Amino acid sequence: MTKAWMPVAALLVATALVMSPAAAATAKQQAQQAKMKDCNAQADAQGLKGAGKGAERQAFMKTCLAAGSDAAAAPSGRTAQQEKMKTCNADATAKGLKGADRQKFMSGRLSAQQ
Repeated sequence: MTKAWMPVAALLVATALVMSPAAAATAKQQAQQAKMKDCNAQADAQGLKGAGKGAERQAFMKTCLAAGSDAAAAPSGRTAQQEKMKTCNADATAKGLKGADRQKFMSGRLSAQQ
């Protein structure tokens, strides 16, 4: 009877060896999915949802996803206010705002986020 289980045991060991790299990729994918979920929630909270918000939302998501993790952001020395400025600046650029219109947009967004 023990010889009958040998092929099954070999198959289980082979499967475990093959699945190990896939499990590591899954953890990385899960981290990326969590980041996407967080950035989407932040975009919704900032009112970047609905018709006519595509370019603004895209700029925000690009900035948010590029920011990296909180641990990675700390060495850059940026404060929360600087991160807000960066996000608002990206949104204003996506809208194509310049001059007084850009200043008014930035002022409104930054005061609303505080």
